[in-house]
Amino acid sequence: MRLLSVFAVALLAIGCSSHSAAPTPGNRSGAASQAPLLSSQGVPLSLGRWTTKASMPTARTSLAAGTVNGILYAIGGLNGPVLSTDEAYNPATDTWTTKAPMPTAREGLAVGVVSGIIYAVGGWASGGVVLNTVEAYDPSTDTWTAKTSMPTARGGLTVGVVHGVLYAIGGQTSEGILNTVEAYSPATNTWTTGASMPGRRAFPAAGVIKGALYVAGGYLSGFFERVQAFDSTTNTWTDKGPMSTRRCCLAAEVLGGKLYAVGGANRQHILSTVEAYNPATNTWMPKASLPTARYGLAAGVINGTLYAVGGDDGTKALDAVEAFNP
Repeated sequence: MRLLSVFAVALLAIGCSSHSAAPTPGNRSGAASQAPLLSSQGVPLSLGRWTTKASMPTARTSLAAGTVNGILYAIGGLNGPVLSTDEAYNPATDTWTTKAPMPTAREGLAVGVVSGIIYAVGGWASGGVVLNTVEAYDPSTDTWTAKTSMPTARGGLTVGVVHGVLYAIGGQTSEGILNTVEAYSPATNTWTTGASMPGRRAFPAAGVIKGALYVAGGYLSGFFERVQAFDSTTNTWTDKGPMSTRRCCLAAEVLGGKLYAVGGANRQHILSTVEAYNPATNTWMPKASLPTARYGLAAGVINGTLYAVGGDDGTKALDAVEAFNP
């Protein structure tokens, strides 16, 4: 029997079948009804274009990703066992290489990059054991180093980096879902506590634009379209324009000064939906849908292209890699 990630267990607990059908093209939220120019996929060029890239060597869901010097690193996850896998994708050659494994195998972790070092934070070990583990990966030496543990053990959190400080936000423990914000300074290897999110949520996604950390989606007792921005200089939160599609277990990345929300799941569907948030207008716009609907995926941006990697389509963990150009 296929082992489910904590993502999938959470979805089942609140009424979303892990085998729900993805929305059909005619039902995709915000799809344009007319466009004078179409891609080879029949999608308006104004919505961007997806292409398929070399598959990950290890299919997996509930993973995390970080980019350093034009390379995307896919870290951890689940496919049967909980994984410590670290694999690196080079878009210039469309190839993958295997790197030193993370010391602590885990799923539902989050990562942030500071000064060329990837920090892997939290997650769940085998058996659903919640972790406060922090480990740092240096791609230049292909080595991992243990760092000061996060004060609050949790999985299903998200991370954003602002001015060289990594903020760990939300997530879930065996006791419940959190609004916790904790800040890690690699310079001092210490943690401090930030202002809590106005609401609790697990499995959100985050991105940073001009020093503001945006948190989108997630779930508590239902699925959120809610978006909130954290200002680290004032230690305050502000509500922003909501996504069109409620969802958790999505990926988010910043591309061209906009926050892209990619895939995920809600009570009705495993999603291929992609939306882009413009902070200048506080609005979301639909973009070309993912070719492969999925949740529990990871993403990274390199040279103006967004890469969506791994995840789960409701029947299996995926090795799929798809690239978006706006």
